[in-house]
Amino acid sequence: MLASISVSAADAPKWKALKPQTPAGFTLKTLVVEKHPEHDVELHVYVPDGEGTWPCILDIHGGGWKARQVEADKPMMERLAQRGFVTALVSYRLSTEAKYPAALHDCKAALRCLRAHAKELKLDPERIGCIGGSAGGHLSGLTAMTSGLAEFEGDGPFKDQSSAVKACIVMAATQDLVAANTGKKNDGALLFFGAYCDDKPDLYKAASPITHVRAGVPPTIFIEGEKDTLKVGRAEMMAKLKALGIKTAVHTLKNAPHPFWMSDPWCAETVEIAAAFFKEHLGEKEP
Repeated sequence: MLASISVSAADAPKWKALKPQTPAGFTLKTLVVEKHPEHDVELHVYVPDGEGTWPCILDIHGGGWKARQVEADKPMMERLAQRGFVTALVSYRLSTEAKYPAALHDCKAALRCLRAHAKELKLDPERIGCIGGSAGGHLSGLTAMTSGLAEFEGDGPFKDQSSAVKACIVMAATQDLVAANTGKKNDGALLFFGAYCDDKPDLYKAASPITHVRAGVPPTIFIEGEKDTLKVGRAEMMAKLKALGIKTAVHTLKNAPHPFWMSDPWCAETVEIAAAFFKEHLGEKEP
């Protein structure tokens, strides 16, 4: 659901809700990554019908860590698939099903699963990126910034594969959970972490993407809506990335509310930005 925004009727953006529809020339496949009593982690993958090998993009959906919004993200990923990618969406365990770091571990397992099934899915295991919005933007940033750090892998399957990504997009998401939650009673974060920030600041710090910015992390850009709220830590994280010489940028979509990527015209704008970024860092289809 779109957040309410304070503009007059005349100035209000004209938005169009989107529904999933597998595009011609693609097959939607579902893979079970790992079974859990509370929820089976799944991958929904748009696989091109043609011959060749494609770079891959994993989407991590939003929903405050507590709502499953895979279907709402599908239109964006369908459009990105048509731009020359294998695209996938992970259905991870929510905060109502398992506490952090379960969701992060599921995202890592999903990336390893994609690589384990690379031939079947027609993807290049060396060219995988990730994207996510809102809570999924937090997880996308955290997945990317912790690439190569064994302590964040979890106990999921396909341990012979890497969970690293080569490029990352964060949409409308806070990147410093300590700065955003200190002195506050955020019930969504309480459900996700099992404690408030003031009680377990080290946990919130370890779960903040900005904490793990270091040499070698992938290029990361940010897409935000002009009508959304401030995303704490984004500017500071960009400064850290720039200081290390890691490519970063922020794209602010005019009149766009939260979550802009689920409706037009902003989904179309998001896809333009994302396709260009991922083609630059993941490359094109190979024969």
